[in-house]
Amino acid sequence: MADGGDEPEEAELGEKQKKEIAMWFLANAPAGEIQYVAKDIKSLLGDDGVYETAASEAFPVYNKTHLVSLEMPDRSGNVIITRFGEIDESNYLDPRTAQVATVDHIKQVCSNLRPATDEELPSFYIEGFRSALDAELCKYVDETYPKGTCAVYCTKGKDVEGPGSGFEFTVVISAARHSPQNFCNGSWRSIWKVEFKDDLQVVELNGSLQVGAHYFEEGNVQLDSKNECNDSTIFQSPEDNAISVMNMIRHHEMEYMSSLEASYLNLPDTTFKDLRRKLPVTRTLFPWHNTLQFSLTRDISKELGIGK
Repeated sequence: MADGGDEPEEAELGEKQKKEIAMWFLANAPAGEIQYVAKDIKSLLGDDGVYETAASEAFPVYNKTHLVSLEMPDRSGNVIITRFGEIDESNYLDPRTAQVATVDHIKQVCSNLRPATDEELPSFYIEGFRSALDAELCKYVDETYPKGTCAVYCTKGKDVEGPGSGFEFTVVISAARHSPQNFCNGSWRSIWKVEFKDDLQVVELNGSLQVGAHYFEEGNVQLDSKNECNDSTIFQSPEDNAISVMNMIRHHEMEYMSSLEASYLNLPDTTFKDLRRKLPVTRTLFPWHNTLQFSLTRDISKELGIGK
């Protein structure tokens, strides 16, 4: 019989608990790092069955949350893993090429293509508005995001055949910069709901923007910034609507980027001071007047072109 002073042994976690913990770490992995997290989790679990169950549920969630972009087998473009183009859990529509791609969520590769059916595509009338907006979107993304991908999905009213009824598009922009050899990964995700109200002759715009970054050289610093915005314009021809909508998107995204840049300029006087005690254990004061000697500030300044 154990002595009264002995501490009781902790019960071993069950398979369900292990799976839930593994899923949490996988789903919350920083941009571009889920494969590294998966490798470590598989090693720690030591149970292929639990790992495979957790991965099969977590990877699709992660891929859709991060708007992961995969190159199509015929190299005709990239398909974005998003709920707006989801036919089922393994098949996703690329509206630009009118193709449906089959993806392997865990390997993060596109394995097969087929032409989209008429039921999966919008009507000729709606496609006129969608393709015009997509053309303007591609110009903007090519100019703004070096490694960006984008798509315009019809998310409501795809069967509308002519004027008189409203419809809705969802514009998705996904850009990532993965540089693990430099201990830095980041992503830009923006989703814009474009609602065409034919009865009011108004186009309403609602956007959700998210920036994530992870810097892990001799430390672990993460950024997760979100922003919501809205705007509107008058209902016009497909080409004029496309230009107006993209001008609004460009304005709001540039404004958000400027606000992020301003916050980086204030890092030495605000954020960094909040991260470190006023007088450390070494009793050596932190040189706030010259934080550029530290790699994190230096790298951020270099990426944004601050001080040039």
